[in-house]
Amino acid sequence: MHVTSVFTLALMRLQAPTSNLSLLEQGPLRFKLFPVPQALSTLRVLGVDPAASGPTGYAVIERTGRTCSVLHYGALKVPPKRQKASPGAALHDVYARLCELIQQFQPNVLAVESVFTALNMRTALRLAEVRGVVLLAAEQNSLEVRSYSPREVKACVAGYGHADKRQMQLMVRAQLNLKEIPEPPDAADALAVALCHLQADQLQRRFGVRKSDLPSPNGNLRKRPQPPTPPPNQAPAMRPSRIQPHR
Repeated sequence: MHVTSVFTLALMRLQAPTSNLSLLEQGPLRFKLFPVPQALSTLRVLGVDPAASGPTGYAVIERTGRTCSVLHYGALKVPPKRQKASPGAALHDVYARLCELIQQFQPNVLAVESVFTALNMRTALRLAEVRGVVLLAAEQNSLEVRSYSPREVKACVAGYGHADKRQMQLMVRAQLNLKEIPEPPDAADALAVALCHLQADQLQRRFGVRKSDLPSPNGNLRKRPQPPTPPPNQAPAMRPSRIQPHR
């Protein structure tokens, strides 16, 4: 069978609503596809964008079938006076707000942005403290947690791992069909984190593809392990050259 026919049959199978397990036959060729559900189940995601010093963004998105709807989004900003009064005031407010959102909307999973490794030590420690409070709130409410790096979120939503804040806001508005650009940018980032998890969950449900199986966010495949380099005092081994006999 021609290669084009194979891909045509696969495309027809993905578009046709049939049983859970697909099986295509055409002449001597016979192959199986991954299980394709007729309709995606309802999934409610709480996306969180932790911040070291600025507002912590949060958003609740629900997917029903092929439709995504925004239930709530915003950003929590702790006043500077409260932060100076108590070192743990900001962490307490983030924890209390997340617990309220979990109790109010009952999400199925919490998607949070991981710590960016290129940050300086002081900012990374502050961000890790806020992220720890987020994980604590999810654990105490028996909520599943999924983490995504900033580059993964940007590549998934904007198609570019180095997109800026404005580009992310525009892409989130377009994908969720919002009437206005989500403000502040921290709330838009939380919406993007939730969208990233919805797309990752859809790939895993339909095709059995996990996030770890995909290429890196910058578009390059994972690097293969390189052979060990020789010590500096040892010269690399030379291959014996083949000497052609004189005729």
